[in-house]
Amino acid sequence: MKRFRHYNRKRAIVLACFGSVIEQQKYLDLEAKVKEEYPDCEVFTSFSSRMVIKLLKKKKKEIYKNLPQTLADVDMHGYKHVVVVSVNIYPTDEHEFLKKIVDGFKYFSMANIGITNAILTTTKDTTAYLKELNEQVSKEDTANLYIIHGTPKLNTVGIDSINYTSSLLEMLDERNFSCSLEGAFPYFAVNEAMKQKIKAKGFKKVQVIPLLLVSGNHYIKDMFEIKEDLEDMFESSIVESLTQSESFNLLELPKTQEILIKNIKESFKMLGISHKTMTY
Repeated sequence: MKRFRHYNRKRAIVLACFGSVIEQQKYLDLEAKVKEEYPDCEVFTSFSSRMVIKLLKKKKKEIYKNLPQTLADVDMHGYKHVVVVSVNIYPTDEHEFLKKIVDGFKYFSMANIGITNAILTTTKDTTAYLKELNEQVSKEDTANLYIIHGTPKLNTVGIDSINYTSSLLEMLDERNFSCSLEGAFPYFAVNEAMKQKIKAKGFKKVQVIPLLLVSGNHYIKDMFEIKEDLEDMFESSIVESLTQSESFNLLELPKTQEILIKNIKESFKMLGISHKTMTY
C-alpha cells in the first residue's frame, strides 16, 4: 500500500502518564531513564489530565499533550512500531481509558501499536514489589498505614489488583494496616475504627505510607491531614523517602522502573520486535 511507505522510522515509545502540576519533572526523569535503556527509540511523554495540561501551560508556559495528540504526532512522523507505556499503578479506569485510545488508533494507523500492562498487574510482580517495599519501610515498633488512592466505583475493571494489594500487605506483617483516599474504606470514613484497631495491637507510633506514583497534591494535602488526624492517639509521621527526593513516591523506586522497563520489553516482543537495538 502506498500509505505504508510513509512509515519509514523504526520504533517509538510513548509514556502515558496521568500528570502532575508540581511533579511533572519526575515523569521527565522517567523519560530520560527509558531513553537510556532504549537508545534507538524516540521517547514521548503524554499526560491524560486535561486540568494538568491546562495549568502547566497557564502557570509555567510549558506545553504538554494528551495521548491522542501524541499518538497523532507519532503516526505523522511515521514510526513503524510503537509501544504505549501505561504509567499507572493499577489496571483500573485510567489504564482502561488508555487501552481504548490505543485500540481506536489501530483502526486507521498503519503502525504496529502495543500497550503495556499497568505496574501492578501480575500477581508475581505485585507480590515481589509489595514484599520489597514493606521490608524497606518497616520499623520494629511502628505500625504501617498504607494509603491506596482507590477508585470510586466498586465494579471498576481491575479493582482486584487494589484488593490484592490491601490483603497481601495486611497478611505479610501484623504491623500493616490499609485504607484508601477515595475508594473502598476511605480513611476519613473509617478513621476512628482504624485507630482503635491499631491501638488494640499495642502500637504507639504510626507511619503513613502513601501508595502514590508521585508526591503531588494528594501527598501535600491528604497525607498530612491523615498524619494530623492520627496525632490524637499516636506519634505519627509520613514515611521517609527511599529516593533522593524529599517526599516519598513510588515512581522513583528502582523496582517501579524495573517493572516499567520489563513491560516495554515484553510489549515489543509481543509486536515481534527484539529488545536489542534494531537494525534494518
